[in-house]
Amino acid sequence: MIRNKTIELLSPAKDADTGIAAVGHGADAVYIGAPKFGARAAAGNSVADIARLVEYAHRYYARVYVTLNTILYDNELEEAQRIAQQMYDIGVDALIIQDMGLLSIDLPPIPLHASTQCDNRTVEKVKFLERCGFRQVVLARETPISLMREIAANTTVALEAFVHGALCVSYSGQCYMSAAVTGRSANRGECAQMCRLPYTLTDAEGRVVLRDTHLLSLKDFDASAHLREMIDAGISSFKIEGRLKDVQYVKNITAYYRQRLDALLGSDVRRPSSSGTTRLFFTPNPQKTFYRGATDYFLAGRHRGMSSPDTPKSLGEPVGTVAGIAANSLTVSTDKAFANGDGLCFFDRDGHFSGFRVNRAEGNRLFPLKMPAVTRGTRLFRNADMAFEHVLSGKTSDRRIAVSITLSETPEGFCLSVTDEDGISASVCAAEDKAVASNPDRAMLSYREQLSRLGDTPFAAREINISFSTPWFIPISKIGRWRRELADALIAEREARRPRQSAGRAECDMPFPSQSAHLDYRANCANRASEQFYLRHGIESVSPAFEIVPTADAELMRTKYCLRYELGACLKEGGGTRCKEPLYITNGGVRFRLAFDCTRCEMTVRRAK
Repeated sequence: MIRNKTIELLSPAKDADTGIAAVGHGADAVYIGAPKFGARAAAGNSVADIARLVEYAHRYYARVYVTLNTILYDNELEEAQRIAQQMYDIGVDALIIQDMGLLSIDLPPIPLHASTQCDNRTVEKVKFLERCGFRQVVLARETPISLMREIAANTTVALEAFVHGALCVSYSGQCYMSAAVTGRSANRGECAQMCRLPYTLTDAEGRVVLRDTHLLSLKDFDASAHLREMIDAGISSFKIEGRLKDVQYVKNITAYYRQRLDALLGSDVRRPSSSGTTRLFFTPNPQKTFYRGATDYFLAGRHRGMSSPDTPKSLGEPVGTVAGIAANSLTVSTDKAFANGDGLCFFDRDGHFSGFRVNRAEGNRLFPLKMPAVTRGTRLFRNADMAFEHVLSGKTSDRRIAVSITLSETPEGFCLSVTDEDGISASVCAAEDKAVASNPDRAMLSYREQLSRLGDTPFAAREINISFSTPWFIPISKIGRWRRELADALIAEREARRPRQSAGRAECDMPFPSQSAHLDYRANCANRASEQFYLRHGIESVSPAFEIVPTADAELMRTKYCLRYELGACLKEGGGTRCKEPLYITNGGVRFRLAFDCTRCEMTVRRAK
């Protein structure tokens, strides 16, 4: 049995223009930050801009999801409720939320999606969220395909999974490092990215194991090799991370996954969840826009090589090695072409990350603005490709909904009708006196040419039929006017018949899945409405969120990524003799203690005393 008949490619948008570009490059849905309370505080958008994106996306039956997914304080609930109503009024398709308090206030009948910040990594949690009326659940990034399959077998809610982009090393919604050290809360959209900093690792006796290494910084997620397995496991929404990324990144990565998914769906009964076909004018390449290196993380199980310990910055694509060095130039052993202005990077002899700009390129001979400290054999990467960026700055796609147009005669005159690829039809009829065309062949050809001119609409004529008993003459100006009126009529009819998802919320008496009757700060309960939600679902007491009452010796992070395993010192594999525990990581005088839960294969981080 096929669980999902349609597959959704979900792209990020830091603003309306980026969202429009995502739809234009094949996204079936776009997620964008609300004016406030999105999990990226720097990526809020006005109601007017979101409305503009909604209007554009809906032409293709693409959906717009708005993130309202920070935890909320009591004095913010009223404003969050007002924003939710505004989003409903402008036609937003769903809200992505974290704070369960929103289920205790009077929201409009808009579908809700459970953010990955809800910590959705068990069958029981997803079943609970489904019973609470969520229409889509964003699974934790750490979810392996085997667990996706198990969750899908035990639920009917739509399942969303990340496929590309930056990885949080902590379970989402369960990281408090930034709040503890800087006062900037990840659960409030203000993460200071403590995981991307360099740390020195020491053991219990103070011996330095690793110095100034990005021990918690992961490579970027790339699930493109596992899409078929994820579809078969029950995933229906494939999410690209990146609400702070620029429009070039969104164009490139959306187009890449559109191609990958289309190749899988082409011979499948499943289809994209929106309308239209996207034609690309460039070849997508994920290595050419922000790229830390790739990992499939835990999709296929635990393995080494998930981290990017040398740098948290974009490496880009490998382009070759230094073959020769002159006074003001270097030659590269490569099959790549270079352009003036390219940005190249490398690791020097001491392992430090460095880079340079190409002032002039003559084949594989490069003239830097300033000669870099490279040696023969140094590996080079390109993290700024000027030729590719130039292509992406122009028109890079054309998305069209296929239509069949028929021009026919009626007793009173003529009728122009259209049916699109979704089976939706519209027509424009006019009373006209008839006269026979003096040059029938030329007339019919000009009618077809005029009717095919759909360039300023979302449509493309797949078929044009002319059904006349006699080759009638019609002024081309009238054909053009009818064509424009017909396109407007079809757009209106498509909007009237656009599929809409019901809110689906109802009272639920299912107990919250917890091994304890008490929830601590990790429930992220920051308001009275949230507390009441948990009490209604069988919890006896709830501690305030860390942001309200910072807990002494709190577990600041729990992660499935294990530093000891990554370093080859896993106790289960007999590799635990390298250093004496407990282990500590330090940056700028701030020290954290690591602990290892070998039963669950998890690592925890706490502030060291």
